[in-house]
Amino acid sequence: MPLPALLTDSLTLPVIGAPMFIVSTPDLVLAQCKAGIVGSFPALNARPAAQLDEWLARITEELAAARARDPARRVAPFAVNQIVHASNDRLARDVELCVRHRVPIVITSLRSPGEVVDAVHSYGGLVFHDVISVRHAHKAAEQGVDGIIAVTAGAGGHAGTLNPFALVQEIRQWWQGTLILAGAMSCGQHVAAAIAMGADLAYLGTRFIATAEAHAPPGYKQMIVDSCADDVVFTSLFTGVRGNYLKGSVARTGLDPDALPEGDKSKMNFGSGGNTELKAWKDIWSAGQGVGSIRDVPSVADLVARLDHEYRATLDSLAARR
Repeated sequence: MPLPALLTDSLTLPVIGAPMFIVSTPDLVLAQCKAGIVGSFPALNARPAAQLDEWLARITEELAAARARDPARRVAPFAVNQIVHASNDRLARDVELCVRHRVPIVITSLRSPGEVVDAVHSYGGLVFHDVISVRHAHKAAEQGVDGIIAVTAGAGGHAGTLNPFALVQEIRQWWQGTLILAGAMSCGQHVAAAIAMGADLAYLGTRFIATAEAHAPPGYKQMIVDSCADDVVFTSLFTGVRGNYLKGSVARTGLDPDALPEGDKSKMNFGSGGNTELKAWKDIWSAGQGVGSIRDVPSVADLVARLDHEYRATLDSLAARR
């Protein structure tokens, strides 16, 4: 499907850098946008809450300056992730700041985003919503979202269980808006596959943890590099919602990553881990099943250039086979 006008001439590659708790901060977002992909961060990463105003001002100003310096350069817009859930007591204030700064894209997660959609549409912004099922996709569409993010099996952090072939195809049968695919993608070949399946954009998170600009401890980046798909565990223990985490980060706490109890959904708390004293994202590191193809820690600019080369080489290869 055609991309929204906001994205038509601003991307070098059809990719959104997924928002990641703790990891995604202005340094990573700015590097991603200046490289020509959408950079994003969770509003909750700005702590204290007043810091969000500063972050939004900095990102907006630096991207405007980059475009002014080189009008021919493809500088992508940025996105802010809002957790639409009762545990997020900052939601109303954070959305108000997004409206004030006219954030180009707001990514909503977990609950129906109706009020957020109205607020963002008031100034012409876009809303993309995370879903893990067709039922959730229909609910998001009814709320008037501009894009649906199909979060499939193997995605880092909170993830679904459906195969991407199944979920993308079922949503695309009726959804004519922007469709974004998330789940275990780490290279340009994966991006090409997502587009071939019917998605408009690929959603990459884990691959960007292992970059120079990511706000992640060196040990976290190294564990990403050293891990493969078998080193990822899918569990609800740490937040009450099932997600993918690195077994190595679980094991070092004394827990057996292969024998974890179920979490209590009634104690969901995405900032501090409502089911244990351990904090997801800080103590327990998330990662998707695509870690097996990550073997270095480049700059964002170098990584996006590599992804772009792989993506275009894949398209050329497929065209040559016809």
